Formats: sequence, structure tokens, C-alpha cells
Amino acid sequence: MGQYETKDIRNVAFVGHGASGKTSLVEGILFKAGATKRLGCVDEGTSVSDFDSEEKERKITIDSSVLYCNWHGKEINVIDTPGYPDFISGAIGALNAVETAVVVIAATSGIQVNTQKMWDIASEAGLARVVVITKMDGENIDYPALLDSIQNAFTEECMPLMLPVGHGSEFKGVVDIFNLPGEVPEDVIGDVDECREKFLEGIVCVCDETMEKYLDGQEIDVEKLHGCFTTAVASGSVVPILCCDNKNGLGIEEIVDVISKYTPSPEKGLVRKCVGVNDDGEKDVEVSKSAPFSAQVFKSLTDPFVGKLSFFRVYSGELKKHPEVYNVRAKKSEKIGHMFKTFGKEQHEIDGAIPGDIVTISKIEDISVSDTLCDPHVKVKFKDIKFPNPMASLAIEPKSSGAEQKISETLHRLVAEDSTFKVLRDLQTHELVITGMSNLHLDVILSRLKSRYGIEVESRQPKIPHQETITTKASAQYKHKKQTGGKGQYGEVYLRIEPLERGGGFEFVSKIVGGAVPSQYIPAVEKGLRETIAKGILSNNPIVDVKVELYDGTFHNVDSSEAAFKIAASKAFYLAFNDAKPVLLEPVVNIAVTIPSEFMGEVTGNLSSRRGRVQGMDSFGDLQIVQASIPMDEVKNYETELKSMTGGRGSYTMELSHYDIVPSHLVPAIIAGAKKDAEKTD
Repeated sequence: MGQYETKDIRNVAFVGHGASGKTSLVEGILFKAGATKRLGCVDEGTSVSDFDSEEKERKITIDSSVLYCNWHGKEINVIDTPGYPDFISGAIGALNAVETAVVVIAATSGIQVNTQKMWDIASEAGLARVVVITKMDGENIDYPALLDSIQNAFTEECMPLMLPVGHGSEFKGVVDIFNLPGEVPEDVIGDVDECREKFLEGIVCVCDETMEKYLDGQEIDVEKLHGCFTTAVASGSVVPILCCDNKNGLGIEEIVDVISKYTPSPEKGLVRKCVGVNDDGEKDVEVSKSAPFSAQVFKSLTDPFVGKLSFFRVYSGELKKHPEVYNVRAKKSEKIGHMFKTFGKEQHEIDGAIPGDIVTISKIEDISVSDTLCDPHVKVKFKDIKFPNPMASLAIEPKSSGAEQKISETLHRLVAEDSTFKVLRDLQTHELVITGMSNLHLDVILSRLKSRYGIEVESRQPKIPHQETITTKASAQYKHKKQTGGKGQYGEVYLRIEPLERGGGFEFVSKIVGGAVPSQYIPAVEKGLRETIAKGILSNNPIVDVKVELYDGTFHNVDSSEAAFKIAASKAFYLAFNDAKPVLLEPVVNIAVTIPSEFMGEVTGNLSSRRGRVQGMDSFGDLQIVQASIPMDEVKNYETELKSMTGGRGSYTMELSHYDIVPSHLVPAIIAGAKKDAEKTD
């Protein structure tokens, strides 16, 4: 363990939209701090952060990467996060483990969909925030307009701390308005005095005494101002805006200085809450080595050489070599063997950890993302980390027969690494369905399945899980009578059926009196009905929202049996169902589409053409959110079309809302498809 205390730790996640320059900025910081010997490059595949083969090939960050450096005695834990919404789970996990979010915006492209999303998550979590504008050496930069858009989209508390000296090919560096140089360069962009005054007003307002002095025009002690600055950043009263040019390393040193001097340590940052496992009372976590140990897992990774790696953030207590910790979810203690500090793909072994440390442990299979690890004698729990629901699905099957067991095991390993990746066997359609944030996300998953585990799969759009129901009452009677040599078969039932409210399921009622159907055969009638509704009649999809009443029947003392009554019930139901004006139901989802304002007309028109109903609209900054209700069948390929309509600037989330009746003109094609599938499986 390094020679530092909790007060010296700075935990920082770099977040923002894809291609905003986060990874290059992190590379610049590590190089400037002496943590690396050469400056890594994303395009050349030499960055320490993007070390996975998929990341090198695609030249994007797919997983969050944990690194660290030391700057003037401050131990800075850096988490570089994915910028595309497709891989958002890495960014969400990282934001859960830090005190500060550095929101990175490229000067050339400005605020994009995921920039806003990351800002919202960091703000809601109560994290300190710093904005860094990268690529100041790019073409066609309007720095004042970019500042306006940041303040409009985020908050007026966002204030420039570093003003650029020139831009584009003329960018020469930055002027720190808090620590003004003796002579301000002529080509600085922005009014230095006005910006400094606003900035000072922003930081002194956190302390009444200092504010009074400032308003009275009195001299304020520099150390006092530094203290106000740190408090203002920690509370969100001020969000400093910095700028840099990653390529030439201009402005990088000033960024590391701000992180080390003014972002909060674990002692001064966000106060974490936990719940006592036995007394259920919520309490603040005591950030102290002497407090009982507590930590939360925020990332998981399977390394081909080291095995399963679990990354956790220590919130309280001290972790000495080979300790035992209690896993609250698994309800068991785990003996921790080797502990590491992670630097990209490397693990550096450590003897212990203190509050604020980000630690990696290996080879403990039953540890998952969100798990609370704590002192076995003082059991507490942190809230589970919230991840968005994935919505892009594929049905898959292995190309080689006999790989079913292996594919299931390996997919669940990938699920353990990524909280926005799900796998399920659809009991209705009998398909193995994988679900992720997007087609790109699933493409990466399948690529890893092949490269890591040698499994190739066939993929297709999953079948839509339709349902069948009735719209009116009906009744029917059926007598099952069969005479062969020996004992015959006999059972007769009279049924009434009626529709239930949507979501009502299946209800069976026996109104038999006087033993018309002996009581021992009534369960067989219900069983026959349940088997029939599970299989469906119109389209091989389950029947729902129906009530069946058995009100009469006849039996034979010798020939009646459970099997006979099962068959009679099934046939009677079939007849009644076809008389009760049956319909097909389809799943309907609620969709929220986030787009720049200029695409509003095209997107709402497209949703309407897909049988969608717009329910409402919302906005933040220059972005609009369209809320709509739409059949699931109509959004199977929506991601591709939305990207095409918005030039990749639109995103969406959706969740199942309810089932609704399929329009009659679409029913024949669905029934024909179901028959075709049934023939294939026969």
C-alpha cells in the first residue's frame, strides 16, 4: 500500500460522449504525472486504457478502465469510461465509485446525447463535477458559443477557470483566472476580469464570513480562498470549466492541478449512506480507518490469465492482508487472497487498503456488481447500483451441435461483467434470447464469445411473444366416448367461457352440483384446460385473460377416467373459444426517444407510421424527448432507422407496457408464420 492517507486520495471518473477525447486526456494525464513512460494513442492501439482487443480494433472504449497516478503527493484514481450509450454500464459503475465526475466535451462537436446523460447521472448522484473541453486545436471552434451551450444545457454554476489562448492551430495554452499570471496574453479568448469576478463570487458564497469580506472589498487570505474553492466544487456550487489540446499536451498540467488541489477527497466529498442489515436504519458511512470495513463492487471482468476480477471501492475501515469479508447478497463470508491496484490491464499487488481506495481481487466467483462487502461482525448494505434496461434483442443458437451447455455457461460469465447484458430462455417461444443496449453492444458480445471462448452462433430477430384471448362470452359441450376391446373411455363436460380484464390470466371455477362430474375428475378438467391454453389455438401462443366455468357433465361408472375428462375439457374449450370471437394480442412498449430538436418532425412522423402513439414531449437543452406507446413488433429494427434519421445523434429506451389487440389485417400473416414454425419443429 502506498504512503498516503485518505485525505490525499482523489477518485475521478472521466465521462462524456464517444470520441470526445476522454481516453486521450487520461493518457495525457498519466504521461504528465510520470505514471507512463510514453504517450499512448487510441488510433495506434497503444493507449494503456483501451487494452482489450475489441477496443483496439474498433478504436473505441468498451469497458471502463481503472488507472492511477500520483501528483504532488495526491493519489489520483482515474476511471476512463465508455462514451457511447451502447456501453453505458461501465460509466454508471464508475460514477458509483468516485467523488468527482470529469465531464469531457470536444470543442469540435459540443454537447451530445451521452454528455447530457452523464451530466444528469453525476448531478443526481451528488458528485462534484468538472467540465473539460478537449480538441481546442480543432477547426471551426466557437469557444464563447460553446460556453453558452454548456451553461444553458447544464447550469450557470459552470464557469470558466481556464480561458484558452487562441484556438485551432493557433491554440497556445490556457490562462488560469484563479491564479492569474503577471501578464495576460493578448489573444486570450474571453474577458479575464469579468470571468475572474464571477468565479470568485461563485466560490466565496459557500462561506458567509468570506463573502462579507469579499463584498466589503477586503483582502482575503489565499489559503481561505483555496478552501472555499474546494468546498464550492464538492457542493456543486461551482463547476470549473477547463480546456486543453491532448495532442500537444497543452492545458493538461493545469487539469491535473485542479483535480489534485480542488476536487474533494473521500473525507470531504459525497456522504455515502448505508443500511444496517439487522436494524434497517439508514446511516452515514464513517470515512475512517478505525470504522468497520465496508465496500461496494462496481465492476467485474474475466481475465484469461488471472480469472475473475472484482473491482470495489472501500468506503470505511481498513483491509489488511488476507482478511475475511462478508458478502451481504450471497449471505456468506469470503476469504480474500491477493489484492491489487489496477493499472489498465496490469495488476500491482498491495498489502491492504484504506477508505477511498479502489481495489481489485481475483478468483472469487460468487461476487457480483453492486455487492456490498463488509465486516462479518457489522453487517451493512449499500443501495444497488441502478442500470438502465437493455432493449435490443437477438435470438441465438450455436453453429455446432452439442455446444448448448457451453454457450449457456459462457454467456452467464459475460452477464457477470456487464449489468446491461441479459440472457434468457423464452419459455413461450423456446428461443435463447440475448438482450443488450444496442446492436453494436450485442455485436461486441458475440465477437467476445467467439474470440474468448471459441463459440460461433447463428443469430436472428427473436419471435414476438404474442398471446391469444377472447372478446365475448361463449359456451360449449363435448362428450368424449370411445369403446374398444375391454374398458372404454367416457367423459362429458359443459363449459362457459368469458373474457377477463387485461392481465387477468386464467381463472377456473367449478359450479358442479349433485355430482354430475365426480369431484375426483374436476382437477383433470382443469388440467386439460391449462394444457390447452398453454399451447394456444390460433397461433401456438398462450391463451390469457379468460375465465372458464364447468357447470355440468356426465360420467360412466366403469369407463370414466381422468384422461377422458382431460380430453373432453380440451375439446369443449376449443369449441367455445372459436365461438367467443378470439383475437391475437401483441406486446406494446413505452418508448422514450431522445433527439436533437431539428429531427422532431421526422421522428414523430416515423413513430406514427409504425402504429405508435405519441403520449408527450419533454426537453433539456437542445434535446427533445418524445414519449410514445408503440407495438414491440414495430421497433424490432428501430435502432438502425433512428441512427439513420438522426445521423447517430438519437437514442431511445423502452420498457414493456401492456398487451393490446393486433389489428385484424395483420393477423393472417402472424398465424401463417406460426404454422410454418410449427411445421419446422415437427
